[in-house]
Amino acid sequence: MSFKNFDYVGKSKIFYIFSIVITILGLVFLLTRGLNYGVDFQSGSNVDISLSKTLTSEQISSVLKEAGIDEHAGITPGIDRVNIRFSDVLTEEQDLKLRSGIEKLDDTATFEVNTVDPEMAKELGRNAIYAVLISCIGIIIYVSIRFEWRFAIAATIALLHDAFVVVSVFSILDLEVDLTFIIAVLTVIGYSINDTIVIFDRIRENLRFTKIKRFSDLKDLVNKSLSQTIGRSIYTALSVFIAALFLLLLGGESIQMFSLAICIGLVIGAYSSIFIASPLWLLFKGRNINNNNKPNAPKPNKDKIEI
Repeated sequence: MSFKNFDYVGKSKIFYIFSIVITILGLVFLLTRGLNYGVDFQSGSNVDISLSKTLTSEQISSVLKEAGIDEHAGITPGIDRVNIRFSDVLTEEQDLKLRSGIEKLDDTATFEVNTVDPEMAKELGRNAIYAVLISCIGIIIYVSIRFEWRFAIAATIALLHDAFVVVSVFSILDLEVDLTFIIAVLTVIGYSINDTIVIFDRIRENLRFTKIKRFSDLKDLVNKSLSQTIGRSIYTALSVFIAALFLLLLGGESIQMFSLAICIGLVIGAYSSIFIASPLWLLFKGRNINNNNKPNAPKPNKDKIEI
């Protein structure tokens, strides 16, 4: 199949349906189950223990019971490490009892304890939301000045779509959301808007040298612009995706969720720039052409549609 003659706009309906389904599923899971917040966004203590041998959940539970801190503890065992998450902040005495109990089972164990109090957790949550919103507002202002309002609206919808799909996938799969996840979402937004801007710039350039009389002319122009930039979009996304994939497979546990969010976001961002943002701009611009073609509509002063 040739990318040059492919009907990107016509196939966008399939991706609209896919995005709508993911959005609905995401809303259902977010409203019923919510997100699996890490210790960064909820108060409590997170204890990450590196071990020289494998300990079972039963052994860890026994240690917690002896220390009197077994209530509301989430245990995630691994081959050479175990993670314990507490909904309450550990006291110094509880911390010492936990370390003493684990060291009896493995005297080479090393501990990393992260504690977040309730006020800090709320502040981190608010700042994460503000970061995403401010970045979107900045992008709207930039695209509006650099291009026009139709491009800005289409780009913003695509960006919000990308961010929400990544959040939805994490909610559906019940994956942990922490500060690195927010960084990943902002990174995905950056890559997505860069890809979208390249496509929009090519559409604008082609508009300068094309006479648009009918909606079909505009549709052909968008398909032509996408065919001219799709190679660049695929290669850019693929190169970053490969790097993120190896980070996911070979990187440490602390960056696994970050790498996974990047991988998901790159795929979603690449297809949204092609099959969501550009067709949305066509929809908004097409209304202007339809209005100009009405019998009683005033004739434009120029041969070209306003860019």
